[in-house]
Amino acid sequence: MGPLVRTVELFYDVLSPYSWLGFEVLCRYQNIWNISLQLRPSLIGGIMKDSGNKPPGLLPRKGQYMANDIKLLRHHFQIPIQFPKDFFSVIIEKGSLSAMRFLTAVSLEHPEMLEKVSRELWMRVWSRDEDITQPQSILAAAEKAGMSAEQAQGLLEKISTPKVKNQLKETTEAACRYGAFGLPITVAHVDGQTHMIFGSDRMELLAFLLGEKWMGPVPPAMNARL
Repeated sequence: MGPLVRTVELFYDVLSPYSWLGFEVLCRYQNIWNISLQLRPSLIGGIMKDSGNKPPGLLPRKGQYMANDIKLLRHHFQIPIQFPKDFFSVIIEKGSLSAMRFLTAVSLEHPEMLEKVSRELWMRVWSRDEDITQPQSILAAAEKAGMSAEQAQGLLEKISTPKVKNQLKETTEAACRYGAFGLPITVAHVDGQTHMIFGSDRMELLAFLLGEKWMGPVPPAMNARL
């Protein structure tokens, strides 16, 4: 019998650029480390409200730091991430409710597609500066991820159903119960204990908790393919 597979949950919102970084790192490591990665679409607005936190862009110095940080992280993580031109409109005014409800519907009905659809939504908002709020934008992301037009349309029609809305609410509340005050949070279940880690820059600590080796945000096997 091999070693027990550990469950690692990632709570994320595609509105969060740091969620994208954490998402890609965990996707890269899930077959290197002995983990079962569970993707948990959540609503960052609900977590902010519940915790009393505020988006970094609302404080000018934090916003400027974040813009510079993203430029460096693009190269360090080898992810094509960049700031939207109208940050305030994208993050504060438009939000991500429809997108996250759509990802919740994907998680319920086509969980095997959740990684790819999530990535395409991040690519739209945090790489190509494209919309993620309109139905056609969400459909375009789903189809680019490999969904059929019929599949994507069927899921889109379910985003206002009680089942989907309640699931997104429950996942967001679960993140809050773990102690989230923003996203991403990574929750590792190891040896009967639960550890919540905030942010995308604590993966070395996650490796320590798992007893695994940290090889940087782009592990050698991945680096050879890039």
